[in-house]
Amino acid sequence: MSHSASTSIVVDGVTKYFTLRYQRTLKQMTVAAVKGREITDTFKAVDDVSFTVEQGESIGLMGLNGSGKSTLLKLVNGIMRPDSGKVLTRGRIAGLIATGAGFHPQLTGRENVFLNAAVLGMTEAETRRKFDEIVEFADIGRFLDTPVGNYSSGMFARLGFAVAVHVDSDIFLADEVLAVGDKPFKKKCLARMQEVRAEGRTLFYVSHAAGSVRKMCDRVIVLEQGRLGFDGDVNEGIKYLKYDPDEDMPPEVDDDEDLGADI
Repeated sequence: MSHSASTSIVVDGVTKYFTLRYQRTLKQMTVAAVKGREITDTFKAVDDVSFTVEQGESIGLMGLNGSGKSTLLKLVNGIMRPDSGKVLTRGRIAGLIATGAGFHPQLTGRENVFLNAAVLGMTEAETRRKFDEIVEFADIGRFLDTPVGNYSSGMFARLGFAVAVHVDSDIFLADEVLAVGDKPFKKKCLARMQEVRAEGRTLFYVSHAAGSVRKMCDRVIVLEQGRLGFDGDVNEGIKYLKYDPDEDMPPEVDDDEDLGADI
């Protein structure tokens, strides 16, 4: 497989298994094991998925809860490794994958900005240069010098997002579920992601909100039970999803729908 210099992400035949353990007592498990019954069950969270993303593309990754979106994001980010197939990425990756990953609860917000930025590959000089911007964006005020263990989940996420969006990266990954907070903050996050996109970086955006995908993305990938269901035009992809108006995921009741999914 030859890739041009402008290729940003290659996902090639990627499969990721998860194991479900049945919640049983030790006695029940022993009996099941003796009788040769299954104690665990494996399923494919991501099932033989392939696609290529060129540098500067903005991809909306969509699908119902449990379809494998967050798992695929973690595979692209390198947090998880595929069981088969391969994931290739070019350049530095930043983004919001797990709320507050790389935060230390006993350290203050200020110390955690430096720690988190270092985890994301920024030098201390880079972080110092951008420190004021990050703090202004996070808008946590006097809590900057308080240990983050005392933060609300919203403050935690705001600080995490603020650091992530200020990292100079070639690829930016964002899971909308993690952009928690009030509407003004979400609008600020989306506006900042628009800037990231305008800078010619690759944007990989997991979202349920058709409206923000239309605004942010020039291509939609839909996962269905771990498999690639659709890859192409944004409006076609949103149509392909056929959100049922009675379901809990209206296509465009509100761009800021916070609909959690952790697979």
